[in-house]
Amino acid sequence: MQFDTFPTMKTERKKGVPESVKLLGNNIARIIEEKELLRRTVAHDADLDVENLRKYISGKQIMGVHILFRLAKALDVSVEELCREI
Repeated sequence: MQFDTFPTMKTERKKGVPESVKLLGNNIARIIEEKELLRRTVAHDADLDVENLRKYISGKQIMGVHILFRLAKALDVSVEELCREI
């Protein structure tokens, strides 16, 4: 059996993040600003690293559902409020 006869599969690199991730980050940033909160406080209350919160807000990192719920609780808003206009 020759292994060099097997076809190779190319993996494609993901291109960017979905627009919904950026909109969610904008909503989080808006709520933080409206409530005059500090990002480090929100991160602490959501049990997140401040750097990860920054990535979520800037739309550079996709968050899991559990993070979404923790952020909603830390911001004292509903998940629906965080996801508005997405």
